[in-house]
Parts: sequence; structure tokens; C-alpha cells
Amino acid sequence: MNPMKPLSEEGDGTYTTLLNNAGAIRAICSAVEGTLGPKGLDTMLVGTQGEVIITNDGVTILEKMDVTHPAARLLIQVARSQQEQVGDGTTTATVLAGAIVAEGVAQVTRGVPVAKVVKGIQEGVAAALDSLTKRSRRIEGLHDPLLYRIGFIAGREHADLAQLILDGAHQLGIDKLQDETFRFADTVISHKRAVSEVWPGLLIQKKPVNTQLHFRTAAASVLIFQDAFEPETIDEEALMTEAGFQKQMQLKEQFRHSLDKLVELEVGLILADRGVNADAEQFCTDHGIMVVQRVPQHELRRVCEYLGARPIRRSGLHKPAAELAGYLGFAGRVSYDERLECVRLSEGRGQTQVTIVVGASTSEVVGERLRIAKDAAAAMQAALRGGFLPGGGAAEMAAAYELDRLRETVQGMEGFGIAAVAQALRKPLAQIVVNAGYNPLEKVEEVKAAQIAAGSDVLGVNCDNGQVINMLEHGIVDPANVKLHALHAAGEVAAAILRIHTVIKMKPRLEE
Repeated sequence: MNPMKPLSEEGDGTYTTLLNNAGAIRAICSAVEGTLGPKGLDTMLVGTQGEVIITNDGVTILEKMDVTHPAARLLIQVARSQQEQVGDGTTTATVLAGAIVAEGVAQVTRGVPVAKVVKGIQEGVAAALDSLTKRSRRIEGLHDPLLYRIGFIAGREHADLAQLILDGAHQLGIDKLQDETFRFADTVISHKRAVSEVWPGLLIQKKPVNTQLHFRTAAASVLIFQDAFEPETIDEEALMTEAGFQKQMQLKEQFRHSLDKLVELEVGLILADRGVNADAEQFCTDHGIMVVQRVPQHELRRVCEYLGARPIRRSGLHKPAAELAGYLGFAGRVSYDERLECVRLSEGRGQTQVTIVVGASTSEVVGERLRIAKDAAAAMQAALRGGFLPGGGAAEMAAAYELDRLRETVQGMEGFGIAAVAQALRKPLAQIVVNAGYNPLEKVEEVKAAQIAAGSDVLGVNCDNGQVINMLEHGIVDPANVKLHALHAAGEVAAAILRIHTVIKMKPRLEE
């Protein structure tokens, strides 16, 4: 085959597969690219039962879409990976992946071998990642004014939410935020009856099982069960025997006697991963002990860290009181908030924790404000860990120019793949200005020329008036890690899609 002869003239089936996959990718990108930038608009998602979600969040749009095309589902994995690893930038990752695929397909349909294009894309992405990494700047602690700007931009210019997240960051401290195992976004919750606040502790969004008891605010020792708060059980087969029945009765009796230790240890709150036995509930109600059941495991882990508790299994209740005391956590204040139907914990003796509560007037609005606040929290944490870059597509434009220069030094056909990445890197700026109502070709060239003339990567477009401005001076910045992960994930999925030669439906699995 002539390497520069279009595939359509060769009659190669790869051309059909490639265009089919590219069309599916384009359809997915078109669903989210209109939300990009400060002038991006919202998307309304409508469910089969008439439920409605109005959102600007890329990963929410993609996750809720009814998508069956396999290539399109691969692209959704990019957004999912971006959300899991960084927590923000899902739209950027999707747009970049779609642009790399589109540019790669354009090169392949010109006759450039797929393998050469893919290798060039991989080299181009690696070079662009290196360029962006070198351009990143440090955030100078929690009092750096750019940290608020990062939250403000990631929070879609909701000043109240950006300030709320920043207040929470100050209460947590920079050491906690830089902990690789800690996700700041997980501290954000929402409630339509709530007043937005930063709670210096934890809120457990569950009602106590003993709701007939009025709980006063008080200090309390806390016991946490990582299974059910009920007697141990034996299997049904053994229970059918006389010995098994007697053993079960014995276990229930032991359990009832063990409950007295809770009073001896002055336990004021019990949290359980699963259900609660009726006798245990009544005993706790009689003795003023708050009991909360079916608390998610990830939340129990946070409670343990905050209160200095060690979770036990129900069999651990048989331990002597002195030994059981070593499993207890402690909170200086425990109360039940009837308006929000949640348990408030504060003054824990373990690691510092906060809960950022986001309120709104309706469930639809509060859901979107929660997503916005989580994006802002993730962006702030990413910036503290990995620094920041000029926003608005400016940094990508500078990296694209570097790839143009690299392309001129590459003699092989891999250069076409590098050129594809360079062109794709201009897509974020192009889409942002499209959403702001400007001509993308004009503005991209204007920014390119301005950056080359100034030798700077901080020049971009003001979406209010279309003028070229210094993005850093105007506080338009993005976390470096968000951009780096978005480009890395986009390059991986684009290469995978371009390499697909044939799509074959698998036969159904035989039922065993």
C-alpha cells in the first residue's frame, strides 16, 4: 500500500472502523465541550422517570448519558479516571482526548500509517507533559491569594463556595491537605435545608435508631462496630439441631450480659456498619446511648481517625471491660441535628477533620452546588500538591508551540503524530473562545503570535472583551496536576482508539 495514499482509495475496512469510532468520540465531546470555560453553559439531563439534573460538570454529564458505543465508553473512562485521580478537569480531559483522536484520524486518512501516528502521539504527549511540568509554579502556602482564585475558577466563579472551601482548608492545615491518602473533596456534603458552613469535625448523615430519645450535646466515648451490633449467629444447618439451638440461646444471653459493659465504660455513642439488635437498641435507649446503624465503611474509617477509635467486631464485645476500653474513641461534643437529620461530632482526640456543608433552596440546585464545591476542593488540593499553570488554555498553547518546533526536527512519519498533539493542545483555548462568542481561528492565532513575541506562556484571551491579557495578573490559573493528568489520560485513550482495527461482537456467556 502506498503510505501516502488515502485509505478510502485502498478499500481498507480499517477506514470504516476508524471513522465510526471517531464519530462516536465526536458525539461524546460535543455533549460536554459547550460547558468549558467561564462562558460555558449548563446541560440538562432528563431521566426515564422525568427526573432532571442541570449541571456544568463534565463527569456527571458523561456518567449519566445513555452510551452504548464501545469507543465512546472508552472516552468516558478518561473522565472517570480524571475524577478519581484528581477530582477536577474532566471536561478538559475529554476535550483533549477527542481532539487528539480527531487530529490523529485526519493524519491516518491522509495515508500516514496508524502505528506511526500513534508513536508520534505518544512522543508528543510525553514532550508536552515535560513542557507543562517545567512551566508549573508553586503555591506559597494557604495564604497565597492564587489559591482562592483556583477554587473560584474551578468552582465556576461561585465566590461563596470558593471562600467556604478555603476556610475549610485553613482549618485542616497544609500538612493534612498534602497527605496523599486524604481527599479534600470527600469532606464536602450537601443538604437542601442546611446553611453553608465549615464544621470543625464530622457530620454523619444518619438518624439514630433510638429516635424517641432526646439527645443533649455532651462529651462521649464512642464504640464502633465494623459489622452488626447484635448477637453472634450460627449457620442455619446447625440451628436445626438441639445443640445448635442451645448454642444460639447461649450467644444471645452472653450478648445481653455484655451490654452492661457499655454503661461501665460510659459509652455515649455507638456506630455500626450494619444493623442493630432490638434488645441492644432498647438497652441503649434506656441508658441514654445514641446508636447509629448502617454507616458506610469509608465514613467509619474517617470517624476512627478523628476520634482515635479502633473498630471491633461484635464478638469483641465479650472482651473484658478494661480491654474493650482500648477500642473506644472520644469526642468532646456529640449531638443530633434534627433539622439536618445528622449526628455532629467535634473535638475528637485523633486526626484533624472538617466537614464542609453546602446548602441551597432545592434538591436540584444543592446537587449542582455540591458538585461545584467538590471541584473547587479538589482543585485547591491539587494546586497545593503540584503547583499551578496559567489558565484559559494559555499553558497548552505554549506547549503546542514547543511541539511545533520539535516536529521540525523529526524526520520520520512520527512527526505527523506530534503535529496532531500540537494541534489538539490548541483545542481548549479554541473551545473556550467559541463558548465566549469569538472566532476560534482568529483568537488562537492572536494568542500564538502574542506568546511568541513576548516569549511568555501567560498570555490568553479575556472572555469578556476578547482582548489578549496576562492570565497570571488576572488570577486565571489552573492546578498543574489537573492539566497533566488530563493530557496523560487523553493521550492513552486516543492511542488505544486509533489502534482499533476491527470491532467484533463477543458471543454471549453460557450460563453455568
